[in-house]
Amino acid sequence: MSPLLPTVSARDHARGPADARVTLLEYGDFECPHCGALHPHLQAARKAFGGNLRIAFRHFPMRASHPHALAAAKAAEAAGEQGKFWEMYDRLYQRQNELTEADLVRHARELGLDAGRFEASLGARAHETRIREDLASAARSGVRGTPSLFINDELYEGALERDELFAALARAAVASVP
Repeated sequence: MSPLLPTVSARDHARGPADARVTLLEYGDFECPHCGALHPHLQAARKAFGGNLRIAFRHFPMRASHPHALAAAKAAEAAGEQGKFWEMYDRLYQRQNELTEADLVRHARELGLDAGRFEASLGARAHETRIREDLASAARSGVRGTPSLFINDELYEGALERDELFAALARAAVASVP
C-alpha cells in the first residue's frame, strides 16, 4: 500500500471536520469521466457519514488525454480565491462537457463570482504552482491516474462502486476508534 505524501493538511481543499474519523483524499481531473462517475458516490458518502468524514481534493490534470483539465483545475482555484472552490468543483464534475474558457467564465458568473476577477486569475497562471505541487505529491504517493483515492493516508485499491467504497470508509471509521 502506498502512503499519502504529504498527508492532508490545512493547505488542501477539504470539507468536513478536521477531526473526522475518516479522511478521504481524491486526486482528480475535472475532465476524467471516471472522476465524474465517482462524484455522486462522494456526495452520497458525505451525507451518509456526516461528521465522521472529511473529503479533500488535489489536482491531477491528465493533459495528454484531457485538453481542458488544466484550465478546469485553474478555474476551481480561481473560484477558491472567492470562497467557492467546492461549488466550482461540484459544477465542473456535473458539467464535464462544458469546460471551454467561455464555459468556465459562465460557470463563474452563475456561481455569483466576480467574473472580471475570475478571468484575471484564470489568465494569470497564478494557480499552476499549486497544481504542480499536487502533481508532485501524487508522484510521491504512487498515483498513476484518476481518480485515485486515499483513505486515512493509505491508497484505496478497491472498486469505485458505491457499495465497496462505503464499506471501505466504514472499515476505516471503525479502525480509527481508540
